[in-house]
Amino acid sequence: MYRIVSGWRDELADVERFVETLNGLADNPTPKARSLFDPQADLVVSRAPGRLDVMGGIADYSGSLVLEMPTAEATLVALQKDADRVVRIVSLGADGNDRAPDFEMPLSDFERDDGPIEYAEARDYFRQDPKRQWAAYVAGTLLVLMRERRARFDQGVRMLIGSDVPEGAGVSSSAALEVAAMQAAAAAFGVALDPPETALLCQQVENLVVGAPCGVMDQMTAACGLDDRLLALLCQPARLKGMVGVPDEVRFWGVDSGLRHCVAGADYGSVRVGAFMGYRMIADLAGLPVEPGEPVRIDDHLWGGYLANVGPDRFEKDFADELPEQIGGQAFLDRYGGTSDPVTRVQPDREYAVRVPTAHPIYEHARVQRFAERLAGPTNEAHLVELGQLMYASHGSYSACGLGSEGTDLLVELVRQAGPKEGLYGAKITGGGSGGTVAILARRGADQTVQAVAERYARQTGRPKRIFAGSSPGAAAFGHSVLRAI
Repeated sequence: MYRIVSGWRDELADVERFVETLNGLADNPTPKARSLFDPQADLVVSRAPGRLDVMGGIADYSGSLVLEMPTAEATLVALQKDADRVVRIVSLGADGNDRAPDFEMPLSDFERDDGPIEYAEARDYFRQDPKRQWAAYVAGTLLVLMRERRARFDQGVRMLIGSDVPEGAGVSSSAALEVAAMQAAAAAFGVALDPPETALLCQQVENLVVGAPCGVMDQMTAACGLDDRLLALLCQPARLKGMVGVPDEVRFWGVDSGLRHCVAGADYGSVRVGAFMGYRMIADLAGLPVEPGEPVRIDDHLWGGYLANVGPDRFEKDFADELPEQIGGQAFLDRYGGTSDPVTRVQPDREYAVRVPTAHPIYEHARVQRFAERLAGPTNEAHLVELGQLMYASHGSYSACGLGSEGTDLLVELVRQAGPKEGLYGAKITGGGSGGTVAILARRGADQTVQAVAERYARQTGRPKRIFAGSSPGAAAFGHSVLRAI
């Protein structure tokens, strides 16, 4: 039996359940979990929540302000050092996600005579077994600490993962996993990290080890978020602007569409590439110096290197009509050489939309700024209506980029139909789009209306009802707990 001897002591239901799970591992249905830990050795437990993307979303990679709330659902990691220099990871609840529940590797696979392996080698390593590729999010934290912080792992690790954050639902299960894993590893091995640094290092795990071109808002929320607050992050590249309080009269909800990355139009990666293509073209139109390379370097004294700073007025006046609706990758490379995005590359044989993906972060940044101002002001009916309209406009812009889906569109329409008379003011698709979760702005006390919307959606689509309600502390506020056998 384990008990908490240091760290978080306040009641969190998922922490209590996780400790119960640890105390019942001998009977766990996941075979590798039963013998994972030495019952006489301490465990380090960390916790990181998912996030509800209230405003900002994919505009993060272009420098927008974003407003994010940590969810009540979280990922928990228990870590124990191991004399063998082996990484052993067991994930509970993997059965329904078409992946293997366990992963094992010698730490020496991350090492060469001259230091840690390159990130590209790690990507190839984890891609050898698609059913265990998920382990890149966890074991990748060790490699990033080795490369970026020169951490020395003279012992191996055993890690058990339990999560209430659903995968593929657009509430950032990957960031919750990365942040919880890195927090546990740093605590166990004495690596001092401040919360924003943790988030930035976890972004590197996802970008460089996993190979997913995400911004940093998800990791920042999981690491730095506070209970019932909106984390305001200016993604230039990751400037915390503090927390935006949620008025007592207001509640934010999430409803899962049940669609997992349903790509009916564009995909996140191509929309991101299109936005960076547009920024590269705007740099030429504005006469900014550009140095060739991969990525190219734009000497941007006007907007600091961020497309979001161009502003709607300047965009409409000088650039919108000059950008093509779309362009072939090879034609773009022949003329412009490449983009300034360090994460993505233009594929010569693909066609990319440019004008709309470029416009999205410019207008979204302005919408988010207005949203934050209005939310901080008096809470009256007119302001709530305006906040809702900003969310609807954000949703429409996602759809224009090709990142909508029939499920999320239906949810937003059901919220519109209920409207202010039922206490619902706005809704939008979240995160990377193409399915996932819809965020809803509601008056306090509109719980039954939100439930009714979710139930109506479930009846019309046949998909299960899932609602995200409430909030919880980020990983930094939780810290870590030490569990000792008694």
